[in-house]
Amino acid sequence: MIGDRWGVTDDETLRAYPCDDFVAAPTLRAWRGVHVEAPAAAVWPWIAQLRLAPYSYDWIDNRGRRSPQEPVDLPEPQVGESFTATGGRPAGRIVSVDPGSRLTGRIMGAYLSYVLAPQRDGTTRLLLKAVMRTPRWAAPAVSVGDLIMARHQLLNLKRLAERHQRPGRP
Repeated sequence: MIGDRWGVTDDETLRAYPCDDFVAAPTLRAWRGVHVEAPAAAVWPWIAQLRLAPYSYDWIDNRGRRSPQEPVDLPEPQVGESFTATGGRPAGRIVSVDPGSRLTGRIMGAYLSYVLAPQRDGTTRLLLKAVMRTPRWAAPAVSVGDLIMARHQLLNLKRLAERHQRPGRP
């Protein structure tokens, strides 16, 4: 499908993601990935911080409010908590979490799993899979829209994790 893959390998699309357990026979499956020059421990706080803001195009999906650019001391995410926030208002629900490794949420009918895959060289692959049931005719448009937003989100999370993992930074 148009827009169903960005930045992922064939192997990364074949692996199991937590979101797969929530939607039987999805009509939309989309994979996104980015290589982060930081260990998983430096990336995870930004995934956990998705509860505060979407980290995509703030002028679109955060009502013009800038997503936090500094780490916020938050407790680990819990199933049942808000998945993210838009314009300071809670949105979606966390449905699965493996602290330090995986976070899955549901929002607007879609299930999204963020997975950290540590690499041998101390870097991390940040992977995202989205699944949902939508009319087949709508799936390509939803996939392309998600690609635009998710790509920007992953690149923002990458930038923040790399910037804040350097020595001398909190």
